[in-house]
Amino acid sequence: MNYKKYRKNPVVNYPEREWPNREIEKAPVWCSVDLRDGNQALIDPMVVTEKIEMFELLTRIGFKEIEVGFPAASQIEYDFLRQLVDRRLIPDDVWVQVLSQCREEQIERTFESIEGCSQAIVHIYNSTSTLQRDVVFGMDREEIKAIAVQGTKWVKERAKNFPGKIMLEYSPESFTGTELDFALDICNAVIETWEPTKDAPMIINLPSTVEMNTPNVYADQIEWMNKRLNRRDSLILSVHPHNDRGCGVAASELALLAGADRVEGTLLGNGERTGNVDVLTIAYNMFSQGIDPELEISNINEIIEVYERCCKMHVDPRHPYAGKLVFTAFSGSHQDAINKGVAAMKKRRSEIWQVPYLPIDPSDIGRVYEPIVRINSQSGKGGVAFIMDTYFGFRLPKEMHREFADVIQTISEAQGEVSPDQIMDAFRDAYLNRKEPLHFRKLSVQDLSDETESSFDTKVTVTYTDHGETGTLTGVGNGPLDALRRGLRETLDLNVKILDYTEHALQSGSDSQAAAYIHLLDSDTGRATYGVGVSSNITRASMRAVFSAINRLGLGEKKNRVPGDF
Repeated sequence: MNYKKYRKNPVVNYPEREWPNREIEKAPVWCSVDLRDGNQALIDPMVVTEKIEMFELLTRIGFKEIEVGFPAASQIEYDFLRQLVDRRLIPDDVWVQVLSQCREEQIERTFESIEGCSQAIVHIYNSTSTLQRDVVFGMDREEIKAIAVQGTKWVKERAKNFPGKIMLEYSPESFTGTELDFALDICNAVIETWEPTKDAPMIINLPSTVEMNTPNVYADQIEWMNKRLNRRDSLILSVHPHNDRGCGVAASELALLAGADRVEGTLLGNGERTGNVDVLTIAYNMFSQGIDPELEISNINEIIEVYERCCKMHVDPRHPYAGKLVFTAFSGSHQDAINKGVAAMKKRRSEIWQVPYLPIDPSDIGRVYEPIVRINSQSGKGGVAFIMDTYFGFRLPKEMHREFADVIQTISEAQGEVSPDQIMDAFRDAYLNRKEPLHFRKLSVQDLSDETESSFDTKVTVTYTDHGETGTLTGVGNGPLDALRRGLRETLDLNVKILDYTEHALQSGSDSQAAAYIHLLDSDTGRATYGVGVSSNITRASMRAVFSAINRLGLGEKKNRVPGDF
């Protein structure tokens, strides 16, 4: 790779920078450029009906400034704006923004397009970068500055007779490739020509038209300008970052620290080349830090649906916040941590969100917990247990997690990702439906406490089928499970020991089902496994769990068993 054909872009010698010691404390003024920058970057640009749908989405989200196009350069954008005006689709508190070069005929056409608007931002620009002055325009600094000043005068003349409010926005295009002293000179020339006031400010927009350096350099440039612009208290300092180096969000956030008041960007980062800055990611970042983003972004699914349909583009599954997989964990250690974090939140009844690997609560943006954990061959026992609890209400004992995870591991290695329904089907097959060859049928429990002085105060009578043949066993013990264990020994010569027993309700209400988990040891072989039973009667559920474990151990496989023949 011939890296010597490139050279470093100059950085700012600015040791007095203050932005590194600041924090973002509030949302900026947001301006959506989806209908201009975003639309012009589409392979198949939006038609008017799609533009209107996108505009209405942007207003529902809460954007108060929306750049609706370049009406002097495109008939469809002119017609779209006229429909917004004529159909009265622009809310009273929204400023539409229109873009124009510093050319008189374009500015004239632009004012025709906004006729009837109560308020509009007229955004003029010209390229100021060293490179474009040299290879594109062949002009020196003074010639480039004269273009900006003249464009400002043309807007000012027409604004005097415009019945609504006009706010001027000026952008030195390719600001990041422009010498700072010249960027300041041209911006101040525009400011003094327009003469903004505190009550009628103008916007100075400093675009990272091409991202050329690390985000800290952009922050230095913004702060340098912020401290030197004329009439600063009558300006709204705006940034318009692109994402050529993949740092658009970081550059925007550092620019806010450096004094920017306003951010222009698009939903999900659509735009020329690698895109404009993703406004939603910045807003969700603020939200995750306890800052009101001042946008209604609680339903990411609706935003994605409209965006994908109108833009004919798809959101990457790993896109920050919006991607389908961003609130998903395949890794076993991640799944275990999420599981424990959610459980701790519930136990502590904490109002502060703190769950490992999940910077925000998925439900806050219209997602649900269901897709948080996805099971594949890389997943662990914690993820499988989380699925069983979250989806189906089975709180597996901790010692059972590995045993059932091994069952799912076999499936995932054969097919890849395993869905929650497949996990539940496997659970039924492995535990709940293990009813052969010994099948528990009926139960009778008798309390003997008034009939004997012995500690064995419970008698159980169990009807079962063994390879389809009906049988009955009776046992007496210290409680139903101990009585069943003794009856299994005396009648079927099964030498088993109950290592652990847990139970819980599967759902609330008088008709709720109970789940019982039995950890059963075959004392003759030393093998142990879990069995699971479900019933509206907890004692019956525990009996089913014992028979489930017996069948899983293979203790019922042989008919005509004799002592020691297993």
